[in-house]
Amino acid sequence: MQININTDNHIEGSGRIENYFSEVLHNTLKRFEDKITSLEVHVGDENADKTKGGDKRCTIEARVNGMNPLAVTNHAESVELAIKGAADKMKHLLEHTFDKMRTY
Repeated sequence: MQININTDNHIEGSGRIENYFSEVLHNTLKRFEDKITSLEVHVGDENADKTKGGDKRCTIEARVNGMNPLAVTNHAESVELAIKGAADKMKHLLEHTFDKMRTY
């Protein structure tokens, strides 16, 4: 599973942060690693210099074998919480999608 992490110019995209993001995504989505070809992660700060809670955004788009891409977005007070929340949302979306496929 290939992970591409994109940040806007208000979020620091250092190697340490990218390693943390990759680790969180791998740990949360490891059950689906054989089905996901790649993850596109977009992290941004919607209010830039303003200090309003919940302005950090993480969008994850998963490209799954033989399916249209699936996407989720999460807003939080910190970048770490935004990534973790989006990873959890993606896990639930994938579980729901594959459970639904097994039913039919």
